[in-house]
Amino acid sequence: MDEYRETEPPITKFLQKWRQGDAEAFDELIKYVYNDLRRRAFAYLKHERPDHTLQPTGLVHEAFIKLVDKREIEWEDRNHFFAVAAQAMRRILVDHARTRKRDKRGGKNENLPLDDALKVAASQTSVDLVALDEALNALAAFDERQARIVELKYFAGMTLDETADVLGVSRVTITREWQMARAWLRGRLE
Repeated sequence: MDEYRETEPPITKFLQKWRQGDAEAFDELIKYVYNDLRRRAFAYLKHERPDHTLQPTGLVHEAFIKLVDKREIEWEDRNHFFAVAAQAMRRILVDHARTRKRDKRGGKNENLPLDDALKVAASQTSVDLVALDEALNALAAFDERQARIVELKYFAGMTLDETADVLGVSRVTITREWQMARAWLRGRLE
């Protein structure tokens, strides 16, 4: 394994123990991943309107509630955990946006900026989360791996190397497909 993995906290060990039913392992896991998840949640929400009802801490707590039911997953490592957490956060954010849209009956949709990682447009662009979710679902029907790459980069904040590791392909493949996915999303969301 690379040096980074050897020096990181024993997240994989805690994930495996948690899967085997050790509740204390989940508590230990939280100590190691909570701040990272909160940082990622803050990044998602930092460009939201000031009175947004979902705050980073709340997003992380809701994600943990969803993750508690995922004990049966055969956890591979830290990156796999953050990939699953990204899916949970995506679902929470999209559900929140849909609820607000429904409650407002045609009011302004919940928007999150499509951050620099996506670079869908040259200027800072806000993207309707519901539209982004629909675009990712459409992309997944066409190319599931490209949709997964976008999800891991945008919602999990993973690097190209981490994404390649999670998906089990080379960094070159991830880079190429990331570029194609961005171009596809640019056309779909503009």
